[in-house]
Amino acid sequence: MANQVYSQQFENGLTLLAEPMDWLESVAFTLLIPSGADRDPKQLAGLSNFVCEMAQRGCGSRSSRQFIEDLELLGVDSSGSVSNGFTSYGGSMPAEKLRDALTIYADVARRPHLNDDQFDDAQQVCIQEVRSHDDDLAHQVMTELRRHRYADPYSRVSYGNIEAIQQIKIDHVREHFGTFYQPQGAILSVAGKIDWQSLCDHVGQLFSDWTGSDQPIEETPAPAAPYFHIDHDSSQTHLAVSYQSVPYSHDDYFQSHGAVGVLSGGMSSRLFTEIREKRGLCYSVYASCETVRTRGAIVSYAGTTTERAQETLDVLVHELLRLQEGVREQELQRLKARIKSQLIMAQESSSARSSQIAWDWYHLNRIRALDELSAIIDALTCQTINQYLVDNPPRDFRVVTLGAKQLEIPRGIS
Repeated sequence: MANQVYSQQFENGLTLLAEPMDWLESVAFTLLIPSGADRDPKQLAGLSNFVCEMAQRGCGSRSSRQFIEDLELLGVDSSGSVSNGFTSYGGSMPAEKLRDALTIYADVARRPHLNDDQFDDAQQVCIQEVRSHDDDLAHQVMTELRRHRYADPYSRVSYGNIEAIQQIKIDHVREHFGTFYQPQGAILSVAGKIDWQSLCDHVGQLFSDWTGSDQPIEETPAPAAPYFHIDHDSSQTHLAVSYQSVPYSHDDYFQSHGAVGVLSGGMSSRLFTEIREKRGLCYSVYASCETVRTRGAIVSYAGTTTERAQETLDVLVHELLRLQEGVREQELQRLKARIKSQLIMAQESSSARSSQIAWDWYHLNRIRALDELSAIIDALTCQTINQYLVDNPPRDFRVVTLGAKQLEIPRGIS
């Protein structure tokens, strides 16, 4: 039987979602605030991430140290991060500690100190985050692929760049917080052992007088070139390939997801078998469905050596194109078993479910129950997936490579 899912939209625009999981003794929450990298001024890339860091350095009546200690005393496993579209705060904890944890995070979202004495330390944390990403060449090539796939600002990364972070001042942090930390479009999702009415009343007390309105976003088209190369003196080459697909909100999303699941997602998947196992061309390869706002794409990656880079790219693209020939029953059954296992594990995790219902509401304006997801997966057949592949052949490719040599674009995608 499907779990009851509750929702409440407050007059200020905040949406509260909750799914009771009474067999658990834990609870988790996810708070999404529409203050992501897509809101950063171009010259201050990484500002939203900077604000997220500063907001957790003292809020309400708590100093930076007291904020951390209070969460630890409650047993809260907490997090704060920024994506392209949102700043996300979350935590999991024993069920009886939820009210106190939400009270603390109401102060994070509404009453952070944003003090000068925390500014330099927060700046150094943000700079170190940039450096850690810059050292990850696989991450670099996938980031550049996003820039060539999606319009700005939807292609931006949250952490920005060092030059921009060094230009940020405390006034920028305070202005950004005052503009974008607001309830219109914000989502608070809770999953675990909860009482809905008590939760709704408490959230109303914490957030119903929160004010502010959402801001429009201006788009700039993505680069149109199908191929881009990043020179890097290395014995390794990193390959990233994407083509247009449907987003999570589309009726055919799970047909696409099923097809890509055959390509990637286990040691029996086509990419692993054909590129790594049979030919020994690479040390890492995968493909996945990606959704950014209302846009969708299939993205794939392979890491290999300079000498084998061209062949790896050729075979990777060949396998992407060969998917049009259809999937086989044995492949589909392995995929279904893997997805069903993931759904079962989601039932054991209040944190995973809290994140998922927030994601569903943002993209669908409703929540998919686990039973509904299971039914969707059961309904996938080779016939439905193969018809989708006939109707939606790979198109509008983008290729990005990072390494010592520029490569040739494989036939069939130029």
